[in-house]
Order: sequence, then structure tokens, then C-alpha cells
Amino acid sequence: MSKTTAQPGPRDRTKAAVSRSAVVGAIFLMATSAIGPGFITQTATFTAQMGAAFAFAILVSILIDLAIQLNIWRMITSSGKRAAQLASSAVPYSGVLLSVLIVVGGLAFNIGNIAGGGLGLNALLGIDPKLGGLITGVLAIGVFLFKRAGKVVDAVVLVLGLGMIVLTCIVAFVSQPPVGDALRQSFVPDSISFATVTTIVVGTVGGYITYSGAHRYLDSGRTGPENAPAVMRSALSGILVTSIMRYVLFLAVLGVVASGVALDLESQVANPAGQAFAAVLGDAGIRIFGAIFWAAALSSVIGAAYTSATFLSAFSKKLGGGWPLQLATVCFIVISLAVYLVVGTAPATLLVFVGGFNGLILPIGLTIFMYIGWFKPRLLRTDAYPKWLLIIGTAATVLTWYMAVQSVGPIFAMIGIGA
Repeated sequence: MSKTTAQPGPRDRTKAAVSRSAVVGAIFLMATSAIGPGFITQTATFTAQMGAAFAFAILVSILIDLAIQLNIWRMITSSGKRAAQLASSAVPYSGVLLSVLIVVGGLAFNIGNIAGGGLGLNALLGIDPKLGGLITGVLAIGVFLFKRAGKVVDAVVLVLGLGMIVLTCIVAFVSQPPVGDALRQSFVPDSISFATVTTIVVGTVGGYITYSGAHRYLDSGRTGPENAPAVMRSALSGILVTSIMRYVLFLAVLGVVASGVALDLESQVANPAGQAFAAVLGDAGIRIFGAIFWAAALSSVIGAAYTSATFLSAFSKKLGGGWPLQLATVCFIVISLAVYLVVGTAPATLLVFVGGFNGLILPIGLTIFMYIGWFKPRLLRTDAYPKWLLIIGTAATVLTWYMAVQSVGPIFAMIGIGA
């Protein structure tokens, strides 16, 4: 008698599709969260100041990102727990502390992301920035009102991420940057600015961004140590997408700077990235900048709201997933949008304060996770966590503590300490 192999039924195929969607969503959620309006502005500013030497700062940020994300993705998915729950399992109440820091920081930066959406639509369509911010916030809310919000999030961040890469590649090609010089200075820079490296790392890895991809990956159901190889491949894919966007954006602006165009970095209405795109393609460049800036803002609003909401499960298990988590995410965006509409944007002092917070969140969280890897691997459902990951993760933790000392300076200055 011949044996027949059972074919997957409709339910199995649906689960597989949801799982694949969550994996792709995790990759692009991490990538688009790291490429927000702030990063675009910082890249244009630092490239105008440092030229090709800024390539070194980008490379260092990518290497630190690699050490951090490989560990965070591996630990969270191996344990099958979100970051706050895993942290509290190792150090009581540490997850609550981490959650408070991330929710406060994510809320403040989401106000800035919505403001960035307003500026993007202003450049793209010429509409009032406040109306543009409202449209951005409402669209982000709409994403989480769908019954299957997870799949919608995955599709939106995928389209926005690919759109940003394609449009930026067009500008980079037209601007004709000195690629050879940029490549050389990625490894042997003419000058090194550790302040710049600190700013880029904190802005693209710190806060909620550290956990966005890993938390979304949990929804795929592919958890446990047995899925570690697939997790590592996905994390590497996310870092690759992020790295491509970082370098392409840098090259687009570098081409303009290298041609002799001086970007305005001093005035209150300075928009170095918009100026660079306009210098390459004129009015079309402004429109392309608007599209990229808006896509970066909308994807960052989605990423910040979703990831911050997942940390609320530290206070209530009901918020661990499903419709309660979607409602919490919607409330998060509504609060951010309401503050933006009243204030106009995130107050500069608030952004500086939360920027310092982001610098603190990163090493605090990493220290807890490195402690788990070294001393409590059983929480990761294994007897021994890979030593090479612990070594690069510990090195990154030491570096981020140094960066934290640099980033808390503005906080102390704001509250009158050490001024």
C-alpha cells in the first residue's frame, strides 16, 4: 500500500501566511523605525559638516546595531517573551522600569514623528503642515483599526520602506557622489567625531527601536531556540535594509555637498535634506524629499506606537496582544496627535530631554539582557547562550554606557545640575 502525505489545510495555510507576514513585517518595522525624520535631518546635517568622513560614523553605528539587534532578537524569540517580561524574570521590576522609559520616550518622539509627517506632506503636496500631521496621525490610527492590523502593518511598512529606498537611490544616482572617497573614509576617515557617532547610534538604535523588530517577530510564532537560525537570518536582513537606506541617503546628500553646494544649517527654518534634494532635481527634488520624509514619519509613528504599546503588557497581561493591544496602540497615537495639534510640534526641550532618555534606555536594557545571557540562560530555554554573541553584545553595552554619559549632559543642564 502506498502512503499518502497529508496536505496542509486552509487553516494551516493561513497560519503559515500570517507567520511569513510577521517575519517580513519584523524586518521592515525595525528598518523603518530606525530611519525616521530625525535621522534624515541628522544625516543631511552631519554630511554637510563632515563630508565623506561621515561614512565612518555610519559604519560604526551599523556595527553597534549588529551587535545589539542580533542579541535582542535571539534572546526575545528564544524566550518567547516580550522584553519587559523577560527582564522582570531576571531582575524583579526591571521590566517595569524599562517599560516606563520606553513609553515616555516613544510618546514624546511620536509627537515629533507626526510633526515630521506634516512637514513631509507640506513639501510633497503643499498643504498646511498641521493638516499634514493630522492626516499622518489619522492614517496611522486607521492601520490599527483593521481586524487583522498585524498584516496591515506588515504591508504598510514594507511598501514605505521599499519606496524610501527606491526614491533615495534615484537622488543618489543623479547627485553623482564620490563613492570611492566615501568607501575609503568608511574605514580610514580624515576626521572622527565621537559626538556624531553617539548621536546617530542613540537616534537609530536607542529607545523603542531596539525592540520593535523582535517584538513583531514574536507574532510569527517561530519562537524557541530551535528557530534561532531563522531568527538570526531575519535580524541580519533587517540590519541590511537599514544599512542600505543609511548609506544611500548619505551618498545622495554627499553628492550635493561635494559639488560645492552650501546647505543652510543655521537658520530656524533650515531644512538641509530638502535643500540637498532640491539642488539635485529642483522642484521634483522637493516633492521626492517630501515623499521620503512623510514615509519615514508615518512608518516611525506606526513603529513607535506599536512597540511602545507592547511594553504596556508589563502593567496588564490583557495588553499582550489582539484587540486590547490594538486599542492601546490607537490610544497612544491619539494622545501624540492631540499634543501635536495643540502645541504644533514636540517642544525642543522635550525632545532634548527624551533624547537623553533614549541614551539611557539602551545600556540599561542591554545590561539586563547581557546578565541574562551570561548568568541566566535557562530563561532563554537553553543551557548555554552563544559566547560570541555575548562578547560582541557586552562590548556594545560598554560603548552604549559611554554614550549614555554623553547624552545625559543635556538632561542635567535642563534641570540645573552641573551647568
